[in-house]
Amino acid sequence: MSGSGKTYRTGTVALVGRPNAGKSTLMNHWLEEKLAIVSAKPQTTRQRIVGILSDEHGQVVFYDTPGVHRPQHAMNRRMLKMAREALNDADLVCLLVDVSQKPGSGDLYLRQWVDQVQTPKVVLLNKIDLVKKPRLLPLIAEYADAGFAEIIPVSALHGDGTEHALEVVRGFLPEGPPIYDTELVSIHPERFLVAERIREKVLEQTRDELPFSVAVVIEAWEDVEDSGLTRIHASILAERAGQKKILVGTRGSRIKSIGTAARLDLEEYLGRRVYLDLKVRVEEGWRENGRILSELDRAPYAGSYG
Repeated sequence: MSGSGKTYRTGTVALVGRPNAGKSTLMNHWLEEKLAIVSAKPQTTRQRIVGILSDEHGQVVFYDTPGVHRPQHAMNRRMLKMAREALNDADLVCLLVDVSQKPGSGDLYLRQWVDQVQTPKVVLLNKIDLVKKPRLLPLIAEYADAGFAEIIPVSALHGDGTEHALEVVRGFLPEGPPIYDTELVSIHPERFLVAERIREKVLEQTRDELPFSVAVVIEAWEDVEDSGLTRIHASILAERAGQKKILVGTRGSRIKSIGTAARLDLEEYLGRRVYLDLKVRVEEGWRENGRILSELDRAPYAGSYG
């Protein structure tokens, strides 16, 4: 029980949806912190990102999952495996639906996934700021008929309906003590979150298929004593020499721009000065390379770095 006499509820919530449904934006909004990177490009989230919200009401552990899509590479198959595991592990499944997009075969594919789960399920109709209210009515009826416990219209970007949605989410969680230390916002080490922020800058400054073909690896990290300076050496993995040329840019202009944007973001995030050495490394077919993918899979969680 909490000090206020209200029931203290703790549990895990899987945020699932199609690519660009707004899962990361919603979790960041609820946490009041940019934990998961956000981009207009699909498949931005590649891992299960764990966000922890603790207050006097309880502790909600969010699983922000990769967008569900039909996989084309080993990397994508791993992404979907993470999403499916989150569905099975959670106390509650929150299906986010982008109401500004017409439903397609991908939505049916996702629904088949969600329908197989016995866990309680709610639907959050996201991006209501982009459509007129009459368009929501048939969607609400559709998901109600499909047996979802609650259907809630929200705008993750602007916060409309999100406070009510959080109250509903809490109501489905079991009573119990916190799972994690209540001071934690995530279980991810700084190195993983730093690599993600660097990748976010790559996404912002590249286009076409390039964002899907890159990853970021932290090669070295040094906190210089008594100077307030952190030295970070990172590599952007590209699949082909032509992609490296694009990432580097004319006379190094693009890699310099990505590095500057990343350094400024990291200094704000880490609260100290950052020296960022950013290079591009060609690893042909890394999205099918089990060794590299295993290394990236291990990186997100505390204790993954020796």
